[in-house]
Amino acid sequence: MLIRTAVIAAAAVLAAAPVLAQEEEVTVSHGYSNFGELKYGPDEPFSYVNLDAPKGGEISLSALGNFDSFNNYTRKGNVAANTDLLYEDLMIAAADDPYGSYCYLCTTVEYPESLDWVVMNLREDVTFADGTPMTAEDVVFTVNIFLEQGLPEFKNIIDGFFASVEATGPYQVRFEFNPEAPKRDRMGLVGLWNPFSKAWFEETGARIDESTTVPFMGTGPYVLGDVDIGRSIVYTRNPNWWGAEHHFNRGRWNFDDIRLEYFADSSAAMQAFAAGEYTFRAESSSKEWATSYDFPAVDRGWVVLETLPDGNISAAQGFVFNLRRDKWQDPRVRDAVRMLFNFEWSNETLFYGLYQRPYSFWGGSDLAAEGLPSDGEADLLQPLVDQGLLDPAILTEEAAMPPVNDAGQNLPDRRTRRQALRLLTEAGWATGDDGILRNAAGETLELVIIQFNPTFDRIVNPYIENLRSVGIDARLERIDRSQYIERRRTGEWDLTNQSPGQGFEPSLGLKQWFGSETAEDSSRNIMALADPAVDALIDTVIAADDLDALRTSTRALDRVLRAQGFWIPQWGNQEHWVAYWDQYAYPAELPPLALGALDFWWFDAEGAAALREAGAL
Repeated sequence: MLIRTAVIAAAAVLAAAPVLAQEEEVTVSHGYSNFGELKYGPDEPFSYVNLDAPKGGEISLSALGNFDSFNNYTRKGNVAANTDLLYEDLMIAAADDPYGSYCYLCTTVEYPESLDWVVMNLREDVTFADGTPMTAEDVVFTVNIFLEQGLPEFKNIIDGFFASVEATGPYQVRFEFNPEAPKRDRMGLVGLWNPFSKAWFEETGARIDESTTVPFMGTGPYVLGDVDIGRSIVYTRNPNWWGAEHHFNRGRWNFDDIRLEYFADSSAAMQAFAAGEYTFRAESSSKEWATSYDFPAVDRGWVVLETLPDGNISAAQGFVFNLRRDKWQDPRVRDAVRMLFNFEWSNETLFYGLYQRPYSFWGGSDLAAEGLPSDGEADLLQPLVDQGLLDPAILTEEAAMPPVNDAGQNLPDRRTRRQALRLLTEAGWATGDDGILRNAAGETLELVIIQFNPTFDRIVNPYIENLRSVGIDARLERIDRSQYIERRRTGEWDLTNQSPGQGFEPSLGLKQWFGSETAEDSSRNIMALADPAVDALIDTVIAADDLDALRTSTRALDRVLRAQGFWIPQWGNQEHWVAYWDQYAYPAELPPLALGALDFWWFDAEGAAALREAGAL
């Protein structure tokens, strides 16, 4: 419900703001959407939750590897899982409204149609975990510390976005934007901040660009409980949490404790679940889902197995090339490597036929490129072709799809191998007497795939065999998680995993994933993609001001990204596979965009009592 006023009427509220040169209508609202109306009113709880969900109990999950930090805002250290439970954003989204953004730590936002500025009116009852109030100064401090100490990939994108951010009252913050700041991103960058306590930072001397074993002071529903560094974590619901009665929190954050148990490998984690050492799994392995849930607790009905719908865009899981290395700059070499991964055989033989292959960065949505370019897409692509930035074939060929291989055998057929060898030969690689490809300088075509999870060995090793069958000097290097993180950061790899799937409203974040600005140092654009055609299309997507323009420009970008061939799609699943000891419940109708196990599931005390009585737990 929007309340529209004249700027003169708003002047009393914005007394500290500069006087506008002319009258401009100001909107005062509990939220914002770039596309259409908000789904929820100012005092409405989310419709997909159980408003009467009981509070209490524990949910426990697993994580692989170890951890030595609670700072998720730096690439230093190995961050613990689920640290987001300690913090809250100024504005939040609903799991059934892909475009809406709702005031949460604020009561209202005020803005003109131009979005030259936004005033955020903060709630006056929000407190940090130590009970101290959150004020406008804390918000301004948080913005500034991220701009000063945040990840380079983030700072590079929003540098110059704000003309100013200032506290215009104890509980009011005014954001002024520079003219070049993309309009569609402005409200998003107002609402994304999770405020830190300025006093706490000043007292501790903490920095967000350093690893830390002490979490930053936030306002979230949970605080840190028992911790065994590298082994286990307990997040405990804050009994004095300010937001317990907030309408958006009704039916949410129901567990007293959320426990994380760390395991060295997935096999140990599976065995521990079967023994009841932890009680909830969102399964990500088709092999485990197909073969590992045959233990007695399942047979006795103590453990529930369910397949639940997932309406999110595909995660686009795949291998990506390290484009910092000259040998992967040639698209012919990348194409040869791509066609030698046999998904069809892997799915039938290794995945039990349970997976689908990703084909788009927006798979499962109307943003994915399909078939030949539409007239609108062609209008965006033609100038880039004319400038020599794109191959003209982008206009006449269907959107790139992953190659299809024979499901009956791992080794691709002779035709595919001949095609791969032809591409490699054209790119200057010749087969020696030992069957290994070398360039004119005598260097082998070395390809190192790095992994930390042994579960991937059975999938990667057959791929290695296929690569070696045409002379590529391929090998798998399995390393521990700390080495894995460091080598990805420093670029010491040829292929590694990445899931660059996108959201329903792509915009400025595309630069973090695919923009030249982030090619040198990024946790997302780890492939170091730097392409002027991609940059130009990203700018077009960012500038889209209606859904039709957004769909057309995103499809054009998706088409070009797929044609670049830096991504080898692996496998994916458009469902949630969940297994849990029968002491949890969830709403009858799940929202399309979230499973919500930690958010809006709850502890079933009667179910837990029955398990205890049966001697199950």
